[in-house]
Amino acid sequence: MIVPVILSGGSGTRLWPLSRKLYPKQFINLVNNNTTLFQDTIMRLPDEVSSPIIICNEDHRFIVAEQLRQIKSSNKGIILEPVGKNTAPAIAIAAMSLLNEKEDPILLVLSADHLIDDNKKFRNSIKIASKIAENGKMVTFGVQPNKPEIGYGYIEVDNSKKSEYYNIISFREKPNLEIAQKYLNSGNYYWNSGIFIFKASAYLKELEKYEPEIYAICKKSCTKVSQDFDFIRLDNKEFYKCPDKSIDYAVMEKTNAGVVVPFDSSWSDIGSWEALWDSKSKDSNNNVSEGDVILSKVKNSYIHSSNRLVSVNDLSDLIIIDTQDAILVSSKKNSQNIKYIVQKLKNDNRSESDNHRKVYRPWGYFDSIDNGEGFQVKRLFINPGAKLSLQKHQKRAEHWVVVKGVALVTCTEKKYKLTENQSTYIPKGEIHRIENCEKTPLEIIEIQTGNYLGEDDITRLEDDYERN
Repeated sequence: MIVPVILSGGSGTRLWPLSRKLYPKQFINLVNNNTTLFQDTIMRLPDEVSSPIIICNEDHRFIVAEQLRQIKSSNKGIILEPVGKNTAPAIAIAAMSLLNEKEDPILLVLSADHLIDDNKKFRNSIKIASKIAENGKMVTFGVQPNKPEIGYGYIEVDNSKKSEYYNIISFREKPNLEIAQKYLNSGNYYWNSGIFIFKASAYLKELEKYEPEIYAICKKSCTKVSQDFDFIRLDNKEFYKCPDKSIDYAVMEKTNAGVVVPFDSSWSDIGSWEALWDSKSKDSNNNVSEGDVILSKVKNSYIHSSNRLVSVNDLSDLIIIDTQDAILVSSKKNSQNIKYIVQKLKNDNRSESDNHRKVYRPWGYFDSIDNGEGFQVKRLFINPGAKLSLQKHQKRAEHWVVVKGVALVTCTEKKYKLTENQSTYIPKGEIHRIENCEKTPLEIIEIQTGNYLGEDDITRLEDDYERN
């Protein structure tokens, strides 16, 4: 039995400002208009494999659940990491949750944010790799490089004789351009795809051998799991102690069982704006333009507008990304360095590092329209049948105006309905809730007033989603 393990805990900071910590690239329609990278990862799985197990964090759990629901995908569980500790512990947790006396499944480990354009070749590679994994090998996919790429790690192999797989000689970090060209010319280096296939027992055996601390902590974390809805929670106290290591450092660079199966298809981890530009169709001037964009004498550039007219004149090799609350202008060549901008935002405690203006919640989402001294205005979109928590605020009052739909309002001990153009006032400290009991979306304008308007000024008394 092959069980896909989907790793979806990344933050995608190199695609800021579209990708942010609380809504990263794997959950955005970056390439296809109708599906996200996460959904594409699920949908390209072969029919013969089992339902996947998903590894994500607390912040993304409802996004994952909703995107699975949209594509009608079943799963073996959504495991929540209390904190990101890289891929080695995440895979160990998945392996431990699946391995038992009766089952020793083959794990197909996939990142949720990869772009693969030939599903047929991908599925064929899985067939080849799974047979090799049955014999105890630790398989990774190596992508044949077609250019001296400096944004990927490389794997050196012994491919002196033609075979379905090759023994690993070494793993190499992201090189400079000169070294990347040497790797390309040599013919025995592959891009490290980050896709793995091995038996659950084989991985755990090697992890225990080379990283016994990670193995022991993960095992302890799995002994005290709890479950709510589709979510599986680990023992937080134990997992926080776990070292932060990738599977490459922890196992694959050390094991004698590691092999590479060549993967002959277009592949990308969409690790930069240049990589995303490279994956898309271009106009006659080699530009990618999205949204309300006007270009004049522009070449080799990526221009995206989410919100307003963006006009560009007589420039080349640029990345320009316009969102509702941030604009990025960068050279295309050095677009990977955007991570330093994100770090600066974090250092300055700027919310733009983590949040979009539109923030998703399990009941829908809100859009922060305006704010100033002592006030904040939001648009709330509440899904049919959904409701906010029964809650109160110590430092703010709220005014609600129904724009579309019907709202069932609880305020202290009173319950009443509001229809379009009707409003209500929730005083500071009052217990309240809003629900959408209809089959159509509910849209509300919320005006907050008070001396503190942070999202942490909330006391939940009841919550359908078991949030604190």
